[in-house]
Amino acid sequence: MQENAILSSPALQSPLPSLSHAYAYCRQVTRKSSSNFYYAFRLLSSERQNALCALYAFCRFMDDIADQQDGAAVSLSSGSRKEKLAALLGAWREELRQCYAGTPRHPISQALTDAVQRFPLPQEYLAGIIDGVEMDLSRTRYATFDELYEYCYRVASLVGLSCIEIFGYRNPSARAYAVNLGIAFQLTNILRDVGEDGQRGRIYLPAEDLTRFGYGEEELFANVYSDAFVRLMTFEGERARAYYQAAARHLAPEDQRSLVAAEAMHLIYARLLDALTTRRFHVFGTRVTLAPTAKARLALTAWARGRFGFFNRS
Repeated sequence: MQENAILSSPALQSPLPSLSHAYAYCRQVTRKSSSNFYYAFRLLSSERQNALCALYAFCRFMDDIADQQDGAAVSLSSGSRKEKLAALLGAWREELRQCYAGTPRHPISQALTDAVQRFPLPQEYLAGIIDGVEMDLSRTRYATFDELYEYCYRVASLVGLSCIEIFGYRNPSARAYAVNLGIAFQLTNILRDVGEDGQRGRIYLPAEDLTRFGYGEEELFANVYSDAFVRLMTFEGERARAYYQAAARHLAPEDQRSLVAAEAMHLIYARLLDALTTRRFHVFGTRVTLAPTAKARLALTAWARGRFGFFNRS
């Protein structure tokens, strides 16, 4: 998205397009921003696809607001930047309330308004996602994993909890599945983006872990690849893997088919973690990704497993 679109107030987006055009806009955002999610969403009915694209576009828009703080820090003072973005988040908090009142003012919330009328998406989940984005406006370090967990829960687990309301589920264990999978996804993203985040002055890896493995902040900012860095990243990778395993334990047999899209994302992100591990976390100066064919193959694998009732719990 262009900055002027990201930084615009939802109150200025009028008149609204048709609902079909609003959903098309959300699908475009999803397709452009995250092929990982888009491959998974294509396994679902059109109604669920539409709702998930509306949810994803909302989350992507919130995330882009936080990214703007880092991206333009050299051209604006940090104070004016934070004030403008905090005000924008406040406007979107109000827009979320308008969404649940049935009076949206932006194409994304127009589509989301329709989605929340079709599926039981709790408003507190989406408000909590905004809380997580707000954390990015106020801090660039996390002292402990408990602090990082709170951030991951807000920006990822709450997304997962929202998604399963659209996917549908029968066993309450699906909520623990979504929470654990969200933490695993966010930790994987953090490991992949360590170098990029460092260039923006951000460190998501807990300070207590940097100290434990003898790897300093200045080394990270200088892209120092060392044995200490590999040990640190390996430790964090195993932590992420433990959350993938915990999620698998909470996936009930009766929900395997309805949560097939979540399992597609599970396979894709777990494979990304495998790729990071195989490369011994060479993440400075390069972005580790999976080929589109690999993502499509993993999505089809998830579909087949859901269809025939077989899941790999490892």
